[in-house]
Amino acid sequence: MNAIYVWGVARAAGGRVLLRIEDHDRLRCRPQFEAAILEDLDWLGFVPDAGRDPLVRQRDAGAAYTEALGVLDGAARLYACDCSRQRIGGEHYDGRCRERSLPRDSGHGLRVRLDADMVHADDMLLGPLDQRPAEQSGDVLVRDRNGHWTYQFAVTVDDFRQDVTLVIRGADLTASTGRQVALARLLGRTRPPVFLHHPLLVGPEGRKLSKSAGDTGVRDLRARGVPPEVVVGTAAAAVGLLERPRPWAASEVAEFFTGP
Repeated sequence: MNAIYVWGVARAAGGRVLLRIEDHDRLRCRPQFEAAILEDLDWLGFVPDAGRDPLVRQRDAGAAYTEALGVLDGAARLYACDCSRQRIGGEHYDGRCRERSLPRDSGHGLRVRLDADMVHADDMLLGPLDQRPAEQSGDVLVRDRNGHWTYQFAVTVDDFRQDVTLVIRGADLTASTGRQVALARLLGRTRPPVFLHHPLLVGPEGRKLSKSAGDTGVRDLRARGVPPEVVVGTAAAAVGLLERPRPWAASEVAEFFTGP
């Protein structure tokens, strides 16, 4: 589903599609997962305009993330934190380690002190997004206790350094927008990207479809002999881009977003 929106909106707007492997989590990411993503995109017919030669991977961007960390440190925004997810007990971090002056060594995460300001962003589907990340999530974790860069930090740095002007992703990430815009501003980005948070494919009970939950994936459909055009058309119909499922080529998805 995400590929339909990414390629469709980008093509309709005359933009370029960048391919980036977000493998910041070294514990869960495997080379075979990356290979499967690339094979699925090729089979479906979604060809990026940039990012395959060389392939952009977050695991190779440590120097860029370290440099960005230095910018935050220079602004006196960083502090060490020893809180586990269990100790925090939810989505919001209450800043309990702000004044503890913990050492920034192995075993401690690093957080960024956020202001209480309202953060504004524009969403092509949802309209204006006004969020207060300090109230939603609290100070953002940028490096965890194992030394791994976090999603929120890595994608913010990458979007800035790659000059990404439109971020297209699932609606489940809408709440991340404010904290990423706030982080980007602290890193020196004066104009945030425009966002588009698209509907998700869900099961009968309303749960987001996920391969990890045992739901059928592209590779399974491919193995069953389902043509790629049928996969694209079925997914498009599931979120209302088509009135009913029918074969649709990946090269034609821009038509969903060009109007009558």
